[in-house]
Amino acid sequence: MKIVSTIARYLLGLMFTVFGLNGFLNFIPQSPPANPLAQQFFGAVFASHFAWFFFAVQLLGGVLLLSGYFVPLALTLLAAELYNILAFHITLAPGAAPAVVACVLWVLVFQQYRGSFAGILRAKPLVEG
Repeated sequence: MKIVSTIARYLLGLMFTVFGLNGFLNFIPQSPPANPLAQQFFGAVFASHFAWFFFAVQLLGGVLLLSGYFVPLALTLLAAELYNILAFHITLAPGAAPAVVACVLWVLVFQQYRGSFAGILRAKPLVEG
């Protein structure tokens, strides 16, 4: 399982690094979504420069996964990204297959690092002092 998790970490890291860079460099052309609400959403996201933050987090998470450093931090950042990507595709632009693939990869990586999340997954956290 460790080999599968490592391969998933590299694939997920590569995916988010490429798409994070694409947000800044625009080397993968994309057609606008067909749904007018999705077009309005993208218009607001890009006009407000919120997209820069979104792509920066993707890039940071991807680079951290590829480097193997701070992997739990990268998984935490990318969980929020994946939630937003899935929510967008479920509600505004059907066609969530790449997002589902990314979620499966995320779960495979998480399985190897789940011990790092033990404290936040506890119903009654330990209190110091």
